[in-house]
Amino acid sequence: MTAHRNLHIENSRRSRNARPLSLPALAATVLLSLAAAVSLTACQNVATYVEPSLVRVIDASYSAPAIDVSVENQQLAANLGLGSITAYGTVTAEGAATVSVAPVGSTSALVSTTASLLAGQQHTVFLTDNGATPASYNLTILTDQLTPAPNGQSAFRFLNQALKAGAVDVYLVPSGATLANTVPIVTNLAAGAVSAYISFPSQSVTMVITPTGVTTSKYSSPVIALYGGEVRTVLILDTKLTTNPPVNAILTDDAD
Repeated sequence: MTAHRNLHIENSRRSRNARPLSLPALAATVLLSLAAAVSLTACQNVATYVEPSLVRVIDASYSAPAIDVSVENQQLAANLGLGSITAYGTVTAEGAATVSVAPVGSTSALVSTTASLLAGQQHTVFLTDNGATPASYNLTILTDQLTPAPNGQSAFRFLNQALKAGAVDVYLVPSGATLANTVPIVTNLAAGAVSAYISFPSQSVTMVITPTGVTTSKYSSPVIALYGGEVRTVLILDTKLTTNPPVNAILTDDAD
């Protein structure tokens, strides 16, 4: 009993003699506790986070009806027609994903494919006609350039879907120059072909498209002002109502 009383007295003395934490020390203790909690939460978030991929759609089919596009049964784009190019949307898909194209409002696919949509990358769902079989389609998943071109450079990629015009040469004619003294940036790009990204010095240019080997302009764009860093895809299509020009070109931004 005496030992217990003595222990109680000793603990009381220690309690009375204990110095309270100063305000700076108390604040430091609170901050350390918060940091530990935030660190734990961050670790938990990283463990469950899946970085999405960025995906857009280019409709280059002359025969398809208006379409909806879905990825893993989630709608990515709706009511698209020939020449449509959508903005990028986010898609979270781990591993292989099913990409489907269907008539607007329908659940019956015109065409579908399975593709790996890479986390943190950009892709284009590219719909074209399958010329070998009427009313059938090709669905291709392109990997797009995500990073801007180097300083002072621009990069263009060309998708030739001018099926009637056939193979083409593409010129980027600098301001003050002529077609006759300009070297084509791409030659003999076959109908249905997709070029790689091609880099060139940034400047103001006019894009001219001609049948392969012909040096007379068949299509000429407005002046394109380039300042460096641009990455663009150019879709080349047959014009449906005119023969002059026989093709049209649609530019879209991949990165800036």
